[in-house]
Amino acid sequence: MFRIAGQIIIFGFLYLLLPFYLSAFYAQGALVLFYFYLAVTTVSVILFKAYSGKKYYFAYQLQTVQEEMNVSGDTLRKEREKHDALQDKILRYRSLKQIVEELNKNLDMDYVAGELTAIAFSQICRSKGTCLLYLVDNSTQRLNLFKAKKEDKKLVIRTKEGDIFDFWVMRQATPLLIEDIGKDFRFDREKLRDRDLRPVGSLASAPFVAENRILGILRLDNPQANFFTQEDLRFLVNLSDLGAVALENSELFLRTQDLAIHDELTGLFTKGYFMERLKEECRRSLRQNASFCLFMLDIDRFKDYNDRFGHSAGDIVLKNMAKTIGEKLSGLSPLISRFGGEEFCVLLPGMEKPRGPGIADSLRKAIEEEKVLLRRQETHVTVSIGVAGFPQDGTGEEDLIRAADQAMYKAKQQGRNKVCPA
Repeated sequence: MFRIAGQIIIFGFLYLLLPFYLSAFYAQGALVLFYFYLAVTTVSVILFKAYSGKKYYFAYQLQTVQEEMNVSGDTLRKEREKHDALQDKILRYRSLKQIVEELNKNLDMDYVAGELTAIAFSQICRSKGTCLLYLVDNSTQRLNLFKAKKEDKKLVIRTKEGDIFDFWVMRQATPLLIEDIGKDFRFDREKLRDRDLRPVGSLASAPFVAENRILGILRLDNPQANFFTQEDLRFLVNLSDLGAVALENSELFLRTQDLAIHDELTGLFTKGYFMERLKEECRRSLRQNASFCLFMLDIDRFKDYNDRFGHSAGDIVLKNMAKTIGEKLSGLSPLISRFGGEEFCVLLPGMEKPRGPGIADSLRKAIEEEKVLLRRQETHVTVSIGVAGFPQDGTGEEDLIRAADQAMYKAKQQGRNKVCPA
C-alpha cells in the first residue's frame, strides 16, 4: 500500500512539478517542457506496450496452467475411480475364499441357495433391485423359482418359471448382460412390452453349469439402466461357478440321504428308517391319546416265482407290490416300508384298530386281482396280512411289530391269502 503511494508521489513530481521547475529556470522553458513531455510520452508508450505484451503473455500462461490443472484434475479423478474400482475388485475376489467356506459349511440345498442369493444381492446388486435363483426341475426340465432377494419386500415375483431372458440363458448355457433393456435388439420388443412384470432397466444373469448340465440360474435385475457392468458380470460368473459345485454337492447329499432311507429296488422306506418313524409315532400317539394301525404283509410262496421265472421276476413282483400298496392306500397317508425280503410293513396314522382288518382285506383283494406279467405269462400274487393296533397290542414299536408279525404267521397257517388281527 505504502509502496504504491510512494510511486504515485514520485510520478507526480516527475510528470507535473519537474517540468514547471525546469521551465522556470531555463529561458526556453516551453521548448524544454515540450521535449520533456515528448520523452515521457514516448517512454510511457514503450512501457505500456511492454506491459501489455507481458499481460497477454501472463494471461496465456495462466490459461495454459489452468488447462493443465484441469487435465491433471481429470486424470487424477480417473485414477481415483480406477483405484476405487480396483479396491472394490480386490475386496470382491478376496471374499471368494470366505464364500467357499460358507458354502461348504452346510450341504443343505436351502442353505446353499440362500447363501448364494444373499451374496449376489449384497455384493453385486448392492442391495438394490432383485436377485432371483431358479433351479431346474430334472423331471420337466423347467425352471422353478427357489430363492429371491428383493429391495422392495412387498414386491410379488410373478415369473415363477422364468421369463424370456431366463429361457435364453438356459437355452444358450451362457451368461447374459443387458445394460439397457430398451435398447437391446436381441429380444422381441413386443414380448417385452406385453410382459406383466416389474420394471427392469438392466439385467445380469449366469447359469449354474455342472458337467454340461444346467442346474439353475442366478439372475439380477434393476429398474435403472446401466446399473450392471462387465465387471459385475465377471464376478457373477465366478460366483455361479462356485455355486454350481455347491449345488451339485447338495444334490449328491440329498441323493445319499434318500438312498439311506429308501429301498433301492422298490423306492419304499428302509426298515431302519421305518422303525425310527414308528417309535416317533408311538410317542406322539401316547401324548395325544391317538390310535394307529400297523400292517405286516408277506408275499405268499415268493420263492416259487424266483424258481419258475428267475430272480429278475422276483424283483418285478416286489416293485409291483410296492406300487399297488402305495396306490390303494394313498388316501390314508400311509408310511410304507420294505421290511426285509418279501415282507412289507405299513403304518396308518389315526386309524382305530377295528377299522384296520377291513382296510387290510381290501388291500389283499386288490393285490390278488392285480395282473403281473412274468416272461410273457400273466400271473397273480397273493399276500398274508397281520394287523396290530396302537395301543391295544402294544405301546412300543417292538411290541407292535411282534404282534403284527405273529398275526401274519397266523394268516399263513390258516391257508395264506388272508388277513388276521392280533
